Amino acid sequence: MKISYNWLKQFVNIDWTPEQTGELLTDLGLEVEGIQPFQSIKGGLEGIVVGEVLTCVQHSNADRLKVTTVNIGSGTPLQIVCGAPNVAAGQKVPVATIGTTLYTAEGEAWTIKKGKIRGEESHGMICAEDELGLGASHEGILVLDDSLSVGTLLADVYEVENDHVFEIGLTPNRADAMSHFGTARDLKAGLLQKNMHVELITPSVSAFRVDQGTLKIGVEVINKELSPRYCGVTISDIKVDTSPVWLQNKLKAIGIVPKNNIVDITNYVLHDLGQPLHAFDAHKIEGNKVIVKTLPKGTKFTTLDGVERELHEEDLMICDAVKPMCIAGVFGGENSGVTEHTTSIFLESAYFNPISVRKSAKRHGLNTDASFRFERGVDPNITEYALKRAALLIQEVAGGYVTNNLVDFYPKKIEDFPVHFSFANAEKLIGEEIPKDIIKSILMSLDIKVNNVTETGLGLMVPAYRNDVVREADVIEEVLRIYGYNNINFTEKLNASISPTSRFEDFKLQNVTGNQLAAQGFYEILSNSLTTPEYAKLSDNLNEEHNVFMLNPLSHDLSVMRQSMLFSGLEAIDRNLNRRRSDLKLFEFGKTYHSHGDKHIENKHLALFVTGNKDAERWNSHQEPSSFFYLKGIITAILERLGLNRFTVAPVDNDIFSEGISLRMGKKNIVDFGLINKKIMKHFDISQEVLFADFNWDQVIDLAKNNRINFKELPKYPSTRRDFALLIDENVTFEAIDSIANKTEKRLLKDVDLFDVYQGDKLPDGKKSYAVSFKFQDEHSTLTDKQVDKIMNKLKLNFEKQLGAELR
Repeated sequence: MKISYNWLKQFVNIDWTPEQTGELLTDLGLEVEGIQPFQSIKGGLEGIVVGEVLTCVQHSNADRLKVTTVNIGSGTPLQIVCGAPNVAAGQKVPVATIGTTLYTAEGEAWTIKKGKIRGEESHGMICAEDELGLGASHEGILVLDDSLSVGTLLADVYEVENDHVFEIGLTPNRADAMSHFGTARDLKAGLLQKNMHVELITPSVSAFRVDQGTLKIGVEVINKELSPRYCGVTISDIKVDTSPVWLQNKLKAIGIVPKNNIVDITNYVLHDLGQPLHAFDAHKIEGNKVIVKTLPKGTKFTTLDGVERELHEEDLMICDAVKPMCIAGVFGGENSGVTEHTTSIFLESAYFNPISVRKSAKRHGLNTDASFRFERGVDPNITEYALKRAALLIQEVAGGYVTNNLVDFYPKKIEDFPVHFSFANAEKLIGEEIPKDIIKSILMSLDIKVNNVTETGLGLMVPAYRNDVVREADVIEEVLRIYGYNNINFTEKLNASISPTSRFEDFKLQNVTGNQLAAQGFYEILSNSLTTPEYAKLSDNLNEEHNVFMLNPLSHDLSVMRQSMLFSGLEAIDRNLNRRRSDLKLFEFGKTYHSHGDKHIENKHLALFVTGNKDAERWNSHQEPSSFFYLKGIITAILERLGLNRFTVAPVDNDIFSEGISLRMGKKNIVDFGLINKKIMKHFDISQEVLFADFNWDQVIDLAKNNRINFKELPKYPSTRRDFALLIDENVTFEAIDSIANKTEKRLLKDVDLFDVYQGDKLPDGKKSYAVSFKFQDEHSTLTDKQVDKIMNKLKLNFEKQLGAELR
């Protein structure tokens, strides 16, 4: 939120520096994230003076240039070469002197220097209005009023406003502070605690009156729950035009582009008092009646941005006798707004149900200044005052007459609400006793009425506009906020209790695994758990009926909780590939979410993504693409690090993989991994292969907790190795060989390894050759050849019998 310091001082008369004011606002909970200087005309017209053209002759070497002499009141007239077609002797003109900095329309600075143009010296520049920031015209130089004195600073001629703008990081609960008036209220309370008694200046609306009764527009509110208060008034004989400079400067300071005097006043009052307003062209209101109601689902409505929208049956609409004109509190319609031809307006000021406005804004993807305030809750009791304030300002800048009695539909007043305040509870929460008289002073400075006082507490009435202060704890927070967090003493002694935790705690195993992956070149990603429901259609293993939908989604693309870790990772890969980062190794810890009737299930996962080359390009090594077996090695290393090394392998049963395997321990599936299928890759427009591993992290944690790590001494006796070259069918896996070997000899066989694979024309069709090594070791004695030969014969027989293998 942007707050203008000059604007703020219209409500609170202080002479502090912007930095001092910003510091106090931050202490009050309105955190000032930055203070930016603002000039209504960039550069402030510094170095620009009024000059008089004494002579103007044709340049001897250029048809389009003139050589002028200009008196700027500093003694000797300046010779200036000028290319403007309208320059002439006798004119008063703006002159940028040597050393003056001017700015382009894009904000780039450039400096006036002494120079020669086609052989003629030039000691300055006669400026056009766009070169000064006074307009957009570049057809010729700006000719000034002849009554101006030579040498007058142009900054004294034009209203250059110098201001400072606070960028306030406002928390969502502080709807009361979303305006200059609301910020000034807090500032006044903060100054009071510094013994600076200042008044909160509120503009008078006593001059408001009905001039004529010539344009009566009735108001009917059908949906009273969605529109508890609705005010309106008509103003006729207005002239829609450019806003005066003071109004434009106020809006420009806070980043709003002026449009016309009517719209600018509604924006001004919005940021002035925090009350959104809307102006309708009165002659476009059919039937001279405004009706506040909902419309049937599917009703078409075109908003100001030219987009045709389908209305929801719960959207509150401002209608006339025939058609809808505005989505209440959100956005106006294309055919009812103010244009340059408007001569009469119906001005609306209302309090709409915050939940209704929020839902409508989200449904239509609209986020406006008005909806931002309405959905957080504006002051229901400032509605009429803001309308009168705006009407008076419109009459000031656009003329016109109030031509109808002010309509105020307010059947049930929104009252202030009671809260009991306990001094003991305040001391307990704050950690220090604040004097009772200071507490009462703070509460009254915040417009919180003290109805009764006892020895133990206060009976309070909190104003309706403070919808974030509804409990005793909220009031205590308000007291502490104004009193000052920095004024609370703190002890130098810190007490803490240390509780023993298991080494198998989730966060510990997660840190161990994350560090291991980072050491292997992986980068951790953190992606949004919210995603699009369309992803569930990309796999038969996902079911759209299991989507967990958000009640108030930010958009369709963020309307469900993810069922799989895959798609958010592919989004990250796609983003990196589009930025020429093709070698990626990513991991993410996160959750998936599934709905089964009334039951919602969360499962934690570890996802790995590998694509491109294994390592970065090096001068002393060849690049090697990442492969299925590279990823398998990473996965195996993670499981072994956690003590899980007795797993079995099975084909993966998931269509997100074109090929892959599952690792299981008993009946528990702990990880699926493999190559992502091309259908999914095509959806993300990714052309290179991506390998994906999905750990069921909940299962991994449970298994790791049950795992016991045994330690034993290194064996004293040597090991021995024997090799087989096995001719086997091409569909036989090494896993089968390893399993048979370990079942054949459980005590002495320590390791089985595949060190060569051959397939070629020298072998029979459908066959391949595996070179397999076997490591044997006895922990109690040295093995003999006879013992090893006996085991190797058993292995040979079992391979022949179970796999149809032959020794080569």
